[in-house]
Amino acid sequence: MVKPFDQWDGIEKVISGYTGGHVENPTYEQVKTGTTGHYEAVQIEFDPTVFPYEKLLEIYWQQIDPTDDGGQFHDRGSQYRTAIFYHSNEQKTLAEQSKLALAKSGKFNKPIVTKILPAAPFYPAEEYHQNFYQKNPEAYKKDREISGRDEFLRKHWK
Repeated sequence: MVKPFDQWDGIEKVISGYTGGHVENPTYEQVKTGTTGHYEAVQIEFDPTVFPYEKLLEIYWQQIDPTDDGGQFHDRGSQYRTAIFYHSNEQKTLAEQSKLALAKSGKFNKPIVTKILPAAPFYPAEEYHQNFYQKNPEAYKKDREISGRDEFLRKHWK
């Protein structure tokens, strides 16, 4: 989820990590078990005068299957659920509005299950996870190809 966001003016930083769980400072090895309650997530620092929050939401929806509550594509488990974590009432309202608009759009024939939740402590992932697509382009490309993500996105977002 880093690549779709980090190449825009106004995006200052995209950090891979974990949020929403009950273990402090979890490791990837802990999170991947699905027992910590964490979501694998990205934290995005942005300049809203250059890159509005609504644009973040628009890009986000076009990267996921918002109807899948069991994970994403070939990544299965609670740690791969989708969610939007808001930091203010304004962000919450905008996220809820965008979710409702997506639900009404007719793009999906199943309910939108992506949760909208208050921001929880965010723990950056280990360094080898940061900017993985840049550090390991072949592995990133292969994983994307076998995941089914691109086929799904083409079908729903053309």
